[in-house]
Amino acid sequence: MPSSANLGHHLEQYVSDLLKNGRYQSRSEVLREGVRLVEEREKRLAALDGAIARGLADADAGRVTPLETVAKRLRHKYQKMAKESGA
Repeated sequence: MPSSANLGHHLEQYVSDLLKNGRYQSRSEVLREGVRLVEEREKRLAALDGAIARGLADADAGRVTPLETVAKRLRHKYQKMAKESGA
């Protein structure tokens, strides 16, 4: 499905620079990489949205850990890491 894209002056110049520098071999290659990165980001955002929804559902259902317990666990974890690294 061939298509044309008007990227505007700034992005067109950036694509040209990428081609001149040899980073990419064609304009299509640059655009494919850009769309691939957008797709990857959208997948990560969808996964994050799902995790947030699960967390909110857990909180609504009362499946939570008290802040003090979490803070104690984290404090212990990072103190141990600091000792192991010699800090």
